[in-house]
Amino acid sequence: MKAIFIAYNQAYNEEIVDLLEANGQRGFTAWQDIQGRGSVDGIPHLGNHAWPEMNYAVLTVVDDDLVDGILEDLRAKDSVYHDLGLRAFVWNVEKVL
Repeated sequence: MKAIFIAYNQAYNEEIVDLLEANGQRGFTAWQDIQGRGSVDGIPHLGNHAWPEMNYAVLTVVDDDLVDGILEDLRAKDSVYHDLGLRAFVWNVEKVL
């Protein structure tokens, strides 16, 4: 199993959850109104007067065979709206309760 952490601009809102469902993944944990800035060319999303946008994030644990499809769909979404900011990170999951 793998854990996928997805950080994204609030403008994507429910699109990320819909993307997961379209790839056969039901479960996730979501956070709203988180701050961040991309490490290379990302615009700050700090929720303040100068940088009012915010990020959301999702963590989902998936079967290994779902990872590539989810990442491909996320990559496609990011390529259309790159300035919004979207990043995904994949970790191995050792144990699940």
